[in-house]
Amino acid sequence: MVMLPQVEHELHKRRRSRNLGLLVVLLSFVALVFGLSVVKITNGDMMEGYDHQPRASVLPRDPNPPAAQGGPVAAPGTPGAKAMGQSEGGGQ
Repeated sequence: MVMLPQVEHELHKRRRSRNLGLLVVLLSFVALVFGLSVVKITNGDMMEGYDHQPRASVLPRDPNPPAAQGGPVAAPGTPGAKAMGQSEGGGQ
């Protein structure tokens, strides 16, 4: 039995070239994201994400910090404040 060579239609050639172009675009996008990730990880200075929580490391330093009172202070109106003998009115 004689096998005839498969003749490739022009539509298949165009589709293959478009698929190869899409492959190049996708691979370059993956390489870009990978490169940016590597740069961000190797820099490593401020690797804190912003999740709407204040952090002491990103707040400016207070030039006149409050004087230490010798121990922790509970917020007024909390059970800890009552145990420490603070008044309910919010002041001492």
